[in-house]
Amino acid sequence: YSRSLRKFFKLPKPTADDGSAHYINALLRVVKQERVDLWVSCSGVASAVEDGQAKEVIERRTSCRAIQFDVATTATLHEKDTFTQETERLGLPVPETHNVTSRDAVHKVLHRSPKRNSYIMKSVGVDDAVRGDMTLLPRRTVSETYNHVAQIPISDQKPWVLQQFIKGKEYLTHALVIEGKVRMFVACPGADLVMHYEALPSDSALSRAMLAFTMEFVARSGKSMTGHLSFDFLVDENATEKGAELMLKPIECNPRAHTAVALFSGQGSEVSKCYLSLVESSMTNGNGHLANSKEEEDIVVPKQPAKYYWIGHDVVTLVLLPLLHLLQGRIRLRDWIRGCSEFLAHVLSWKDGTFEVWDPLPW
Repeated sequence: YSRSLRKFFKLPKPTADDGSAHYINALLRVVKQERVDLWVSCSGVASAVEDGQAKEVIERRTSCRAIQFDVATTATLHEKDTFTQETERLGLPVPETHNVTSRDAVHKVLHRSPKRNSYIMKSVGVDDAVRGDMTLLPRRTVSETYNHVAQIPISDQKPWVLQQFIKGKEYLTHALVIEGKVRMFVACPGADLVMHYEALPSDSALSRAMLAFTMEFVARSGKSMTGHLSFDFLVDENATEKGAELMLKPIECNPRAHTAVALFSGQGSEVSKCYLSLVESSMTNGNGHLANSKEEEDIVVPKQPAKYYWIGHDVVTLVLLPLLHLLQGRIRLRDWIRGCSEFLAHVLSWKDGTFEVWDPLPW
């Protein structure tokens, strides 16, 4: 019931039994019925590849253009192991990463590590139950290491990656890529609670470094790249004689729209122009030049962005859950008061990522 949308269409969800055929056909019917010129995919974590399939079908059967990577690109960037392999293939820096499908393979990597590096294990697929596990391997003793690895559900059907741990701060980015060019970009500090977003200044060294990596990744991937592209980075800052040296390593990629897009709120005209440039690029004159469009465009970045939170999420994580822990004797009263103070600060000075006075019902 949003005022920002004119029509709503209910689509069948892709399922393991029926695949994505019903979903794609329903989406195709909407595109034809409404004579859609541009489809902006907003994939969920579990449906990114299906939307890649939908993009190929829609663009093959209609004149509609899609803000979505193709199946091959989406599948490669979506999984942690194939993303790392692709980044390495493009000649860009990556942390030491090993694909493992057994506990024995894990122990072999740990035993043979020439530098005695520390590692963390990540499930290749989507598994929220272990998403926050940042246990460093090897543990203090061999026994502790074996006990931890023994609890990990690892097999050929549930592969994992063993990735070098880089001591440093985590950052995330979101970019809109149109035909091999970055058109929108924002970088943010990572957070324990993934529903808090605050943009880095676009002219900061960190933001410029992550933008440079994104542009280089896109340039080396080819001119056909069109979609949303988000990276997670670990940044280690070392002091040198010439000053601070930033060591930037990508650890994950999300080939879909990221929640951090909320940081572009209030820039509807600029953002719309970026998205519509894909449609304009299809309208060429006889000389092959773009009609009513510049050949080169500046990259759109957030201008004076607010700090974003989601009130429902904060009520649970900063107030209700800590209150339960307080009643159970797991935290002290001052810890609960600190959480309540943080919640109040968000309500008073931050912006909810969904609520708008002019469009209240989706909230």
